[in-house]
Amino acid sequence: MSPAMTLSEVDIPTHCKAGVVINEGPNFEVKVEMVQVPQPGPNDILIRLNATGLCASDIHYMQGDLGMAMSTFGVRSPGHEGAGVVVKVGENVTTWKVGDRAGIKPVMDTCSNCELCWSDKETYCSAAIQTGLMTTGTYQQYIVSPARYATPIPDGIPDEIAAPIMCSASTIYRSLVESGLKPGHWAVFPGGGGGVGIQGVQLAKAMGMRPIVVDTGAAKRELATRMGAETFVDFAETPDAAAAVIAAADGVGAHGVFVTAPAAYKVATLYVGNRVGAVVMCIGLGQTGTILLGEDPFRFIVRNLTIKGTMVGSREDTAAALDFARRGKLQQICEVVPIDRLPEAVQRLRRGEVAGRIVVDFNQ
Repeated sequence: MSPAMTLSEVDIPTHCKAGVVINEGPNFEVKVEMVQVPQPGPNDILIRLNATGLCASDIHYMQGDLGMAMSTFGVRSPGHEGAGVVVKVGENVTTWKVGDRAGIKPVMDTCSNCELCWSDKETYCSAAIQTGLMTTGTYQQYIVSPARYATPIPDGIPDEIAAPIMCSASTIYRSLVESGLKPGHWAVFPGGGGGVGIQGVQLAKAMGMRPIVVDTGAAKRELATRMGAETFVDFAETPDAAAAVIAAADGVGAHGVFVTAPAAYKVATLYVGNRVGAVVMCIGLGQTGTILLGEDPFRFIVRNLTIKGTMVGSREDTAAALDFARRGKLQQICEVVPIDRLPEAVQRLRRGEVAGRIVVDFNQ
């Protein structure tokens, strides 16, 4: 999928295709409909998306099980992994021009005027606008973004690789950085055959770490191995997955565990074995109030164990992840489908049938 050619305002249609949520909640459906193309404000840009990734967070938004509902904000289209081209700029915008490649991330904007925004914690800003929850997301082909918060996409990175980087790669990159792991350390990815985990495998390898994936199924085994996992432990076929991980990690245990699959939280601390100073990184979101993660304080003390959470990547993290892709360190991990197959793709994601990511191509 190559970037779209430079467009002028006369090429902008009045309506575009969008995946919209019907019957928000546990029995939601997604349908592809024609919706009105929005107009950018004076400080905004209008982006024609070529691709959007599908993320598990989209499912939570559509189900409304995180304590927040899309309908509260009048949003019908989720999605937060968009890659496309600028087709119109607001009158005050000087940093973008028509034809520039641009990406949309999980956070659409922040206040830019608080302590968090002045540091590398901008995504924790209390005024942050969550894409696809509080404002229209990337399931809609034409989307408006504040010019200051959209991400430039370097040439040479195809849209089907760039789109998932907006969330999956930048999110796991932030977690890898905050974990403090060093080259040579064992990094375990429960659920590592999924979209976020498989990006973590690639990034960990590129950063000198030694990835181990815990997941199930031939497709995920093949993908994880091809993307750099030194060991794949199939939890459905292995009587004691934790013991297998510990054995692979020098017989001691993981230096870091990066939990992208919520079901793995209950066993995450087992993978560190007897490793002193290990860290368990919480990344995947589960339904609010359904998951608890804890340990006997004795183990925290005698093993110097840390449990830590990270949210999505900042603008800086996204730029860093894109640079890994520019250097060939992030390969395509997605299946590409046309926009008309979006409803089917969403249901496959919901059922846990996706190895890596599904990316929707608006141009097919």
